[in-house]
Amino acid sequence: MSILPNRIPARMKGLNRAEICDVNFSEFVRDWDGDVEAAPAPHEPILDGSALDAQGFRELFESQLISRHLDLMARVLRVQNKVFYTIGSSGHEGNAMVARATRHTDPAFLHYRSGGFMAERFRKLPGMDPVMDSALSFAASSEDPISGGRHKVWGSKPLWVLPQTSTIASHLPKALGTAIAIETGRRLGHDLPIPDDSIAICSFGDASSNHATAQTAFNAAAWTAYQKLPAPVLFVCEDNGIGISVKTPNGWVERNFSQRPDLDYFYADGLDLANGYADVQRAVEHCRKTRRPTFLHLRTTRIMGHAGTDFEIEWRSIEELCAVEASDPLLRSAAIALQSGLMSKDEVLALYEATRKRCFAAAEEADRRPKLDKLDDVIAPLAPYTPAAVKAEAERADYAARRLEVFGGDDKLPENQPPRHLAIQINNALHDTFAKYPETLLFGEDVAQKGGVYTVTRGLQKAFGPRRVFNTLLDETMILGMAQGFANVGLLPIPEIQYLAYFHNACDQLRGEAASLQFFSNDQYRNPMVVRIAGLGYQRGFGGHFHNDNSITALRDIPGLVVGCPSRGDDAVTMLRTLTALAKVDGRVAVLLEPIALYMTKDLHEAGDGGWLTGFPAPGEAMELGEGRVYDEGNDDLVIFTYGNGVPMSLRAARQIEQKHGWKARVVDLRWLVPLNDGFIVEQARNAKRILIVDEGRRSAGVGEGVITAIAEGGFGARPFQRVVGVDTYTPLAGAAFLVIPGEEDIVAAADRLAG
Repeated sequence: MSILPNRIPARMKGLNRAEICDVNFSEFVRDWDGDVEAAPAPHEPILDGSALDAQGFRELFESQLISRHLDLMARVLRVQNKVFYTIGSSGHEGNAMVARATRHTDPAFLHYRSGGFMAERFRKLPGMDPVMDSALSFAASSEDPISGGRHKVWGSKPLWVLPQTSTIASHLPKALGTAIAIETGRRLGHDLPIPDDSIAICSFGDASSNHATAQTAFNAAAWTAYQKLPAPVLFVCEDNGIGISVKTPNGWVERNFSQRPDLDYFYADGLDLANGYADVQRAVEHCRKTRRPTFLHLRTTRIMGHAGTDFEIEWRSIEELCAVEASDPLLRSAAIALQSGLMSKDEVLALYEATRKRCFAAAEEADRRPKLDKLDDVIAPLAPYTPAAVKAEAERADYAARRLEVFGGDDKLPENQPPRHLAIQINNALHDTFAKYPETLLFGEDVAQKGGVYTVTRGLQKAFGPRRVFNTLLDETMILGMAQGFANVGLLPIPEIQYLAYFHNACDQLRGEAASLQFFSNDQYRNPMVVRIAGLGYQRGFGGHFHNDNSITALRDIPGLVVGCPSRGDDAVTMLRTLTALAKVDGRVAVLLEPIALYMTKDLHEAGDGGWLTGFPAPGEAMELGEGRVYDEGNDDLVIFTYGNGVPMSLRAARQIEQKHGWKARVVDLRWLVPLNDGFIVEQARNAKRILIVDEGRRSAGVGEGVITAIAEGGFGARPFQRVVGVDTYTPLAGAAFLVIPGEEDIVAAADRLAG
């Protein structure tokens, strides 16, 4: 029978709804007059027919109360500037059941309304305090165990809760990726950091389930299951019927998900611990046993608004608010405690007030704890870099026997072959990397049997098998989501994005997720990966906008990301060694931007001269992060800064400029585009009589702007300079494409302007 209150006293507009919910609880308990059963023993069902025993209920109820009082504390202390986050979990406290039914070694990617889940998961390990840890996070204290004061996040390293900020579905792909990675790692014999039968948990709201990124994950999960590939992810949709102020149509979540093939649907009442727990258990056990993607539709509600700044009374009727507040799951839990005879009214109220006191005391103490007050401390975990260790790892060459096996003997080692072009040397470098790191995986669109559009990955699957080299569905968001999943369990992913233009579809998987994890976890969690992206312009006979994208601005704007862009084969090899070492040692997220038009380029000045072929650097050789390449060191009449396709163009143009003006030119290949090595740029500008910047990207927000800034801030801005850049436009098809990107004649023309 329903034991929720049948009325809530009408409140006047303008009153604090959090305060009303607080008062409602105490009034409800004091006024409760239902029948009382004989108190159950600790391991007896809390109510007849319930799968939840009395001890389990008591602990879940305590977790719910902790979550609620953290919310109430945040609302009170925010106005005193002691707390800095008020998106609460009130109405969602039933997610504590998911925490109880799962293990602390099941990686969890949580919705921001997960206070109940966290309070319950803290029980999984002794000696942990959910109240103090949470209070430190609310207070943005540098002693916050998960983020170090950088954000209010739900997370814990020992509890395997990977921190999320205000996620709107962007965490679903990496949660699915982690589920896939558990199975992949097991099949590879990789030493997983969690049990082999772990599942990945991902919670989100009903409104977020409609987001394109969420749909990407659901589709990829079903696509995986359809092929009978294990993907043990538990999608927990916490359906409170509203997203900020936009209501979800009644029945929409069930209609949308209950009949999806290969996405197994379960429903549980998250407002009722006694009735809901069995269904939560069934969903968890199904996911763990079948290793199939599982969708748990958890009924919740949302009381006290979206956040502290959401004054619902301004846009919801008082009648509607009262009805929502009547569905408060804590009222139902109090009723269960009373009806079952487990607790008396006085005991319930005493526990409620003791929990309030505990939360406020922790918050006041957290307010006295240290805060981040130095810039260096704020950014310390964003981009860790230990040069000596990275150099040692990049130059490590203790895998000679495996190399001989992979390449087929000493005479077939790539360093013993004639000079080759960029595509072949990248291919050799990837074979070399796979020999060095058995935990390496390469995946993307068409990378397996075909070897990629440009055959750069040809032969890798044959050499290392389909478990390490495989095709994915055509979805860049999921490719990068899977990469994060593999990284989470200690593998070394090298995902391929087929074209730079395709990356923009999935940019947030690097910007908002992968590259932010070290920052928001205080470097406790890492996403080591090297993303290969084919891009830039100058392809002939093929292209248009999506295959000749010269916009790298989105990459340059991602904090903590490293982007290298080789223009020749030997540089690609030594750069890849450094990037993989950077991932292994410092956990960094990096991009290798490969100029498509240079993949097959063999000649530099004349047909047949072989001037752009290079040898393969033997193991032990690597490129230092930020190290550029200088052609014709000491030539100061004109210094040309460039990268990628601009390097061979500038070298050819330099010959014409010397013939025309008599200037000895020096060409500087930046090689590393993010972060730019300002010190190196300034040194190269120091003795320059004239400076020319050749940037094949667009005029606005391109690499050239960063070069100019470095030179100016280094004190050499008065040098005569010109910039040759692409036009702020999309790339047209065929020959018209070359009208919008720099050419050799543009470089020579810029030199003419400098001469004038």
